Amino acid sequence: MLIRAVEVEGRGLVDVRVGADGRIAEIGRRLGGSADVDGRGGALLPGLHDHHVHLTALAAAAASVRVGPRDVQGRAGLAAELREGPAGEWVRAVGYHESVAGELDRWALDAIVPDRPVRVQHRSGAMWFLNSVALRSAGLDDGEDRDGRLWRSDERLRRLVPAVRLDLAGLGLRAARCGVTGFTNADPRPAPGLGRALAALPQRVVVMGADRTAPVKIMLDDLSLPTPAGLAATVAGLRPRPVAVHCVTRVQLLVTLLALEQAGPVGGDRVEHGAVIPGDVLPWLRRLRVTVVRQPHFPVERGREYATDVAPDDRPHLYRCRSLAEAGIPLAAGTDAPYGTPDPWAVMRAAVAREDGEAVTPRAALRLFLGAPERPSRPRRLKVGGPADLCLLHAPLREALDALSAGVVRATYVGGRAVTP
Repeated sequence: MLIRAVEVEGRGLVDVRVGADGRIAEIGRRLGGSADVDGRGGALLPGLHDHHVHLTALAAAAASVRVGPRDVQGRAGLAAELREGPAGEWVRAVGYHESVAGELDRWALDAIVPDRPVRVQHRSGAMWFLNSVALRSAGLDDGEDRDGRLWRSDERLRRLVPAVRLDLAGLGLRAARCGVTGFTNADPRPAPGLGRALAALPQRVVVMGADRTAPVKIMLDDLSLPTPAGLAATVAGLRPRPVAVHCVTRVQLLVTLLALEQAGPVGGDRVEHGAVIPGDVLPWLRRLRVTVVRQPHFPVERGREYATDVAPDDRPHLYRCRSLAEAGIPLAAGTDAPYGTPDPWAVMRAAVAREDGEAVTPRAALRLFLGAPERPSRPRRLKVGGPADLCLLHAPLREALDALSAGVVRATYVGGRAVTP
């Protein structure tokens, strides 16, 4: 394939030839041969990589009822959504937050939908709420979960409730329209055979914990937080593999940094989210060279809820971006979809539009999705011999950075093969 007249950063307007092996064979001006694609002066970028996403949950969300704060309002709105569909069939709802209709449990759901099995996932992804019909159907009516609040129970629920049809092909197409050529799946305990299932996607996929070169995900929760020495022992037992530690509170971050200090950091170690990073730990993070993979859009998407849910002392430190970059800390971004928007361009816009002193430039926002999967903070560049995982834009890069919209994407290629219509 020969792509004619595209803007490649550092080279100006050039042609790009892709070989039969799916790699870039030549980059230069006026390459010989007939053009397969006329780039018309649009920018040609490495394909975007979403560095933190939950692919099966995202596919399932497409077949679920959305009941988040921006989807429904109040108890009546929640009831209307949960009562939709054929009588007697399971309802799977996602994105719930207490600001919609208060705290949920078995009895709160029974008062809304008493006659069909319902399960509702909290926006954080950490909690499921089941009504009585669902609990009886799953065989959980008499156990410790009889209040209908199931914490970190995805793995168990897979065995107990009907499966949801996963349209992975549709998910892959939607992502390709955004210029995404790769994902890092960040489930803490990937289901058996997940890698084979995700092969249905046209993108390249790295599965944490399953792929030998991928980091191992470590979940931390404040109620079951290990000691720094205990976490260090876990990390040491996984070496030489890197780790990706889920940190959404101040104490989780401090335990993680103490553990990495004791176990010794390795290239590829990551802090996932880093939701609360006090300024006084920035030099520590920089010294350890741990990459922070964050969601700079969350303060924008969830600002109203954070104003009441997050402790006042933590609010100034939420999802830092600019201050981390200025401190020399390696950075990358993931959408965390379905718990955030799956559109990386929307994440970029939010990162640029923040009004809390943490906004970054459009170019810096784009770089958050251009890193290599194994080194997320290291931007990929188009080069001869590199994989032809490409994102072709309608316009030059300067215009695209002004828009920061998926609408700027004209075509996406993985291994030189077009994956957009």
